[in-house]
Amino acid sequence: MSPLDAIRRDHADLAAIRQDFHAHPELGMAEHRTAARVAELLESWGIEVHRGVGGTGVVGVLRHGSGNRAIGLRADMDALPIEELTDLPFRSTTKGVMHACGHDGHTTMLLGAAKYLAETRNFDGTVHLIFQPGEEGCGGALAMLEDRLFERFPCDAIYAMHNRPGMALGEYGIRPGPTAAGGAFFDIRIEGKGAHGARPEVSIDPVLAACHVTTALQSIVSRNIAPRDAAVVSVTKVLGGEAYNVIPQTATISGTARFFSREVAARIEEGMRRVAEGVAAGFGATAEVDWRLIFAPTVNDPEQTEAFAAAAADLVGADKVARDNPPGMGSEDFSFMMEKVPGAYIHVGNGPGEMPHHPRYAFNDDAIPYGAALYARIAERALPGDREA
Repeated sequence: MSPLDAIRRDHADLAAIRQDFHAHPELGMAEHRTAARVAELLESWGIEVHRGVGGTGVVGVLRHGSGNRAIGLRADMDALPIEELTDLPFRSTTKGVMHACGHDGHTTMLLGAAKYLAETRNFDGTVHLIFQPGEEGCGGALAMLEDRLFERFPCDAIYAMHNRPGMALGEYGIRPGPTAAGGAFFDIRIEGKGAHGARPEVSIDPVLAACHVTTALQSIVSRNIAPRDAAVVSVTKVLGGEAYNVIPQTATISGTARFFSREVAARIEEGMRRVAEGVAAGFGATAEVDWRLIFAPTVNDPEQTEAFAAAAADLVGADKVARDNPPGMGSEDFSFMMEKVPGAYIHVGNGPGEMPHHPRYAFNDDAIPYGAALYARIAERALPGDREA
């Protein structure tokens, strides 16, 4: 029996687990209830459990046979600060917090694989089941790495997945090389000289300087980054002053940048500092840039990409596995783990519906077996046992 058929027998139980997670969402690095439930389920299936890895992270360790190879299977657990607008019977019970990205589904998929692997033991080696906190810009992957994740749980390869609304159920998408952009957040503080709004001649207007800096920032991508290197610089906030008749002392520009290599990120940061400081100086003001790398680029290892795609094809056929899935400008902090260990990141079809981070986003429970079975199948292929063909 294939992992997909076997896991489908547990579909109702897994869907109930997922819906419980959905009803009780927790923000990044505060997934205490979720982590406790994950650990409880893993232990009930006879899996060795390590709590508190990188804060609220959980790692299950499943060993079988005499093989000395090990792989990691990773799922994220955190929710988002969004007020849910669905009418689901299991909608969020926590005001202002919602599983709007499907991490409740990812966690359940990995739990389904864990149960299957604990029962079948059709592998030879060690499977590390990595349940990560704080993926949504909260530094969860780095926290686990700083807690010596791969020194404590060594892996030869690592794998993760994300649901994709708009992709049909039973289909997968992957590509070698860059697959998700790196992301940085920035704040630019413009210091001027405050004054009465009726006497601009005695001021150094930071709001005016900030507006010109905002416009000039758009030259970074168009005139400093090669056209073949996709990049984005978006200003999303400009703040300055609180009164109609006061020119403020300071103004702040905030936003995000996206890129597919750390080299491009460095060029954007360098350009941002040069443009902000230079333009502000032209108005007699000063600029200070705070640049924070939140996500590294997600770059799939070619060998692990092919292994993950082949595992998916085992389940649904090669025609339902897109091996040239276009890269996206969204970001994923699994990237930091893949900078340490070769790995691959795949998209799993979620069917029609709103995209992640929308207040009416809904994870499709029918996708659970496809994700869980793929986690299980890559473990069987990467760690072949006596029954592996």
